[in-house]
Amino acid sequence: MDGLRFAIGTLSIFPVRVSRVDREVAGRAMALAPLAGLALGVVAAVPLLLPLVSPAPPLLAAALSLGLLAVLTRGLHLDGLADLADGLGSGKPAPQALDIMKKSDIGPFGVLTLVVTLLIQAAALSGLPAWLGAASLVTACATGRLALTWACRAGVPAARPDGLGAMVAGTVRPAARLTATVATLALALALATGFLVSPAARPDHGWLPLPLAVVAGLAAAMALLGHARRRLGGITGDVLGTLVETATTAALVTCALLA
Repeated sequence: MDGLRFAIGTLSIFPVRVSRVDREVAGRAMALAPLAGLALGVVAAVPLLLPLVSPAPPLLAAALSLGLLAVLTRGLHLDGLADLADGLGSGKPAPQALDIMKKSDIGPFGVLTLVVTLLIQAAALSGLPAWLGAASLVTACATGRLALTWACRAGVPAARPDGLGAMVAGTVRPAARLTATVATLALALALATGFLVSPAARPDHGWLPLPLAVVAGLAAAMALLGHARRRLGGITGDVLGTLVETATTAALVTCALLA
């Protein structure tokens, strides 16, 4: 329970009492991160169902869902995305890039990356039927947090000796990573086959889009992680936030393309 509380308290605004914080608890939290993503996705997906009960256009519903998701996460991952974009976009060596990422302001690379990312997410969601859009967002949110589980595996160092990256780097055991991955794929498969949504709302391509979205999102995040490791030497909190947004976006795009 310490790990679950740490995961929810760190990754959302949901009020929980975190009584213990150390690397052991952090490892459990990162392994349970997809569960926090599931909770976030379920709540954030509610506005996507508005077109079913009102004349609200799909784009408005998508914007409301993404805005709600940003509020539920305190904008934490979006902030990390902007900071990493500024750091890597500067073209500076790792120490200077890390210093840029620590600054509170957002530069042009960060602004551009935020705008493009949110536009892509909104476009992907607005092009999906309401129920499938909701299921896709739930899957994408879980996949985004699954990227944290993989990024915190053994062998991935922290780029700094302090901060969130140092707390969670290398803390997730292989068995926990495998369990989280299987559970996330099982969730996607259940949603896609209609076990958790109306049978009439099943994707046209059967079970394919949502499980493939998990694979695509995780693959995109791991590709970015490899680049961040080469440029910065390891992970930071900003890198982790960017991995969440990368996996989420790639998963949504996959759903939009295959549905």
